Amino acid sequence: SNHTLSCYHTDMAAQCVTKVELTVSCENLLDKDIGSKSDPLCVLLMSSSDSQWYEVGRTEKVQNCLCPKFAKKFVVDYFFEIVQKLKFGIYDIDNKTIDLSDDDFLGQLECTLGQVVSSKKLTRPLVLKNNSPAGKGTITISAEEIKDNRVANFEVEARKLDNKDFFGKSDPYLEFYKQTATGWQLAHRTEVVNNNLNPTWKPFRIPLQSLCGGDMDKPIKVPLIPFFLLSSGIDTHAVVCCPQAEFECINSKKKQKKKGYKNSGVVSVKLCEVAIDFTGSNGDPKSPQSLHYISPQGVNEYLSAIWSVGNVIQDYDSDKMFPAFGFGAQIPPTWQVSHEFPLNFNPANPFCAGIEGVVEAYRVCLPQVKLYGPTNFSPIINHVACFAKQAMQQTTASQYFVLLIITDGVITDMDDTRSAIVNASRLPMSIIIVGVGGADFSAMEFLDGDNGRLRSQTGEAAMRDIVQFVPFRQFQNAPSQALAQSVLAELPQQVASFFSLFKLKPPRDPSPS
Repeated sequence: SNHTLSCYHTDMAAQCVTKVELTVSCENLLDKDIGSKSDPLCVLLMSSSDSQWYEVGRTEKVQNCLCPKFAKKFVVDYFFEIVQKLKFGIYDIDNKTIDLSDDDFLGQLECTLGQVVSSKKLTRPLVLKNNSPAGKGTITISAEEIKDNRVANFEVEARKLDNKDFFGKSDPYLEFYKQTATGWQLAHRTEVVNNNLNPTWKPFRIPLQSLCGGDMDKPIKVPLIPFFLLSSGIDTHAVVCCPQAEFECINSKKKQKKKGYKNSGVVSVKLCEVAIDFTGSNGDPKSPQSLHYISPQGVNEYLSAIWSVGNVIQDYDSDKMFPAFGFGAQIPPTWQVSHEFPLNFNPANPFCAGIEGVVEAYRVCLPQVKLYGPTNFSPIINHVACFAKQAMQQTTASQYFVLLIITDGVITDMDDTRSAIVNASRLPMSIIIVGVGGADFSAMEFLDGDNGRLRSQTGEAAMRDIVQFVPFRQFQNAPSQALAQSVLAELPQQVASFFSLFKLKPPRDPSPS
């Protein structure tokens, strides 16, 4: 039959790291306070390689609020090739002790940093310690790579503010919101200045990444609480580039009712300057620790895996022309991240002649790309599924596709990959995953589905098992046929089960029955 073998290598060198900013908000938290609402705080724990949880940091406490938007961000190092487990815990804070065990627990979420980064915005239900739902509570985590290290230093005051309190004077504070594709996101909240209609806030700094994504032409939103809006769309340039800028505080309801209404006070930016924060770090993808590092002998684990597995599979391909792709790298000339780029950089003809051609394409491609991330499997699975879908029109058992993925095992789009595999299980295709390196391959074992039918996140079951996972290092010292047997163990049954299911016979069926 006309098999197609595709070879993919993963994206990350062992040392590759980037800074990621996490923003947290919650909805419908449990109310544990009598006479008022909960005062929530979020604590972030991370699991290190030895499975010990350690505290990364805490947000501020938000007073009397069941739907808090936390202003304080978590900045963490994101290692593309490591499974980094996160635990977000929400507590109702009723005392001044640092220990959280004497505070009411409102719920938690366990996930991986890879899941958050690949989703960009992840919303999940909160659960209690026994895994039961924490009422209707949900948590939303937004992730953004920190590409801009500039910070804006502010000194802000206000004068002649309206009084909103019946007894005493108002207690004003400022919030700064950044415009995102999904709405306004809280970037910073100042402290409250109690009982003061002419407040001066303490000097503060906001990273430009948090304030405007580094884009000075983007508008920001600055409500003055409890006074309504300064402006629905202040230009970042107006604040950052014009120290001494002043903005009127407008109460839209008062403006409609009062004829000669001017404003409810003025906010003055006394100082705003931009500085460079040199705290970013990055690993060296040419390091000998990298799985992609080619030794003086001209080998690495990817090349070894391509040779070993490719030589087994190629006997079942009729023309020995293999489309070979990579994913998770920045590619020339624009250096955009791609999750399905031809190793020979020729989208019109990504085919390599034989396994030798795949190996040569990999060697030539490697120094021309920048290893990056994240590790997304779903685009490449869906890419091959498009060809398999076209082959569904066949009237005989003549076309079947085998996708070979060579990876370091840390997958970041697990939900999308599960859905892609479930969809592909109805098509004439199988997926062989070869894991290189010593990473945690539990995600791959899960996709293999040997312990039960793989299901998508929505609960839809795969029509048949189409994934075979093999850890390469287990076979490094074994005879070559051991790897071949393991790679091909389930493939014949997968091919036969598909053609039987759709009642397709081989093109030259020897038996008339």
